[in-house]
Amino acid sequence: CVSAPAMARDEAHVAKAREMIKKGAAYLRTQQDADSGGWSVPAPAGGSDPTAKGEPGYPAITGLAMIAIMNEPGVTSADSSVQQGLKYLLNNQQENGGIFDRVVPSYSTSIAISTLSRIDSPRAKNAMVRATAFLRSLQWSEESVKTDGFAESPSPVTKDHPYYGGIGYGRHGRPDLSNLGMMMQAMHDAGVSPDDPSLKRAVEFLQRTQMLDQVNDMPYAKGSKQGGFIYATVENAQSVDGRAGQSMVKDQIEETLDDGTKVSRLRCYGSMTYAGFKSYLYAQLPKDDVRVQAAYNWIRHNYTLKENPGMGQEGLYYYFVTMSRALKAWGEPTIGAVNAEGAVVQHRWAAELIDRLAELQNEDGSFRSVHARWMESNPVLITSYALIALGEAEKMEAAAGSPAK
Repeated sequence: CVSAPAMARDEAHVAKAREMIKKGAAYLRTQQDADSGGWSVPAPAGGSDPTAKGEPGYPAITGLAMIAIMNEPGVTSADSSVQQGLKYLLNNQQENGGIFDRVVPSYSTSIAISTLSRIDSPRAKNAMVRATAFLRSLQWSEESVKTDGFAESPSPVTKDHPYYGGIGYGRHGRPDLSNLGMMMQAMHDAGVSPDDPSLKRAVEFLQRTQMLDQVNDMPYAKGSKQGGFIYATVENAQSVDGRAGQSMVKDQIEETLDDGTKVSRLRCYGSMTYAGFKSYLYAQLPKDDVRVQAAYNWIRHNYTLKENPGMGQEGLYYYFVTMSRALKAWGEPTIGAVNAEGAVVQHRWAAELIDRLAELQNEDGSFRSVHARWMESNPVLITSYALIALGEAEKMEAAAGSPAK
């Protein structure tokens, strides 16, 4: 990959992003639960039974809101809203070190780790160390230990198993790239070395979710040269052990193999491809590695801010977060996208992302929902996603060159 020439800092977009973040952070402050310190906290169960539990909470949303607020210029982890959120996260840390409330332990703990990594306090650092150890325990490998009574616990598997190196929601028994991508983000933010065995194992799972037969030994990737990523290492909504799980992809794509045969293959899509690409970079694979280059080539051919490629409007804000983090990790201010005619068009991705998110921000600082799937009708969640994406874009633009004269 040839680096783009140095570009002058875009002061207008830096200022625009900062103002949008400030406005969005002000909205998030109004949504914080005064009693618990969390965000999107469910109402108490009520009734005469003091031990009754209501709906589970999602500490991950609190973690995302805290990261979003800390993107506001001048705000540090000493901010009162951040400190109240920290109290909520620590109150949800379980004896096993995980930070969750009965459901989605890996997803919630991963985001909590990323949040705690930004907070300068011994309590936060100690909680992060415990949470990181718990997160490692959820990875499928030969070292996995099945814990009785804990449905999310993985079973021991060898390197040839489709689940090896993966991590998932847990209850349906199947790891997936979304949860693994969150884990990789957490480990990166916590400063875990790329030489850590858990990250080495993760690369094995990443390869099996990349539609590239050169590195993927799974039957569904035979002959595929897409280069992008799919959701999991099984072809349908059933996991290897027969338990039902979430559908992996929206549809399929027709590919022409080297011998001219046309076959249907699982379609890669945007958010997962950026998650896989980013995870490879966090694992410190070289930029010229065939796996990295194949993923980046897919990104160049599918660059868009209008939708989550392959999924339409579903998961759009998650896509923006994953895209911004991945391209920030790649480190180039522009991307040479390949259009339908095969021509290369340079895009200043961070500025374009800032403009796209500006179209979606409401007057009160929140962001407009475009699809309800994956909880993206929750204004706190999507506003947090948007501010995190804006933070990555703002940093990219702020770091570019010298101010234009």
